[in-house]
Amino acid sequence: MNKVCRIKYFPISFFSVILGMAGLTIVYQRAEKFLDFPFYLSDFLIYLTLMVFIIITFIYFIKIFKYPLEVKDEIDHPVKLSFFPTFSISLLLLSIAFLQKNIQVSKIFWFSGTIFHTYITFKVIAIWIEQTKFKIHHISPAWFIPIVGNIIIPVAGVVHVSIEISWFFYSIGIVFWLVLFTIFFYRIIFHHPLQEKLIPTFFILIAPAAVGFISYVKLNNEVDNFARVLYYFALFMTFLLLSRYKMFFKIKFYLSWWAYSFPIASITLATILFYHLSEYIIFAILSYIFTGFLTIFILLIIFKTINAIRYEEICIEE
Repeated sequence: MNKVCRIKYFPISFFSVILGMAGLTIVYQRAEKFLDFPFYLSDFLIYLTLMVFIIITFIYFIKIFKYPLEVKDEIDHPVKLSFFPTFSISLLLLSIAFLQKNIQVSKIFWFSGTIFHTYITFKVIAIWIEQTKFKIHHISPAWFIPIVGNIIIPVAGVVHVSIEISWFFYSIGIVFWLVLFTIFFYRIIFHHPLQEKLIPTFFILIAPAAVGFISYVKLNNEVDNFARVLYYFALFMTFLLLSRYKMFFKIKFYLSWWAYSFPIASITLATILFYHLSEYIIFAILSYIFTGFLTIFILLIIFKTINAIRYEEICIEE
């Protein structure tokens, strides 16, 4: 298959790569600052992530102009629709990554990411409300992605704009997280299990609570009891999913493997922040363990992604 044809099948979910790489970059920034980390990789990672983001964006824009019908098919798809916010979330994570490095660049990424994510949030929720073809078995943890973006906005938003704007987005994210979490658990208990390709998205269940903890602490400048509820629930979900490792090991590689990366990065960042504010040694230990695990895992899925591209196992007609 020639390269032009493969662009036709280039999925919007490829932006999940940026979520994982940006998450790793921010983890190393925080580890270097709060854990006296011996490896100073964040400067390299931030520019590598930015370069990959530009490449993926360029390719997807080619697809938009050359194959608009295929893009429309993704928008109309009950699962693929939820991956469109990965573009705006990529911008928001780049804003966080550049926050201490270049405040003006961070502000540009934050405003562009927030504007696009606001639009896509309204668009996705409108489609959920107005459509008639979605069934209960269509829901998966990927549906949380548009919601998680709203919870991410305050992390850099508290620096760039009024705190009330950050509270606005945080409220949207937290309330819809609780709604979708309830619906998803009903679906997973009483209906057919997720198809193999979507099993890695189970890890997305970690992200709303973990990112919710980080944003909440940024908004309040302290760890109160609600913050603890968010963190410990995210930690519980992490341990629960890791305990089911056999379920994840048996599936073959899909691009959806990148769904593991950002949730692991989010619980790692939440743990580092909790350690910084509490100074409990157990959180330092967990921070080192999670950071090491995240680093090794992302290296693994980068290797598998490159091989999948090389052997034409992704970006092909489904």
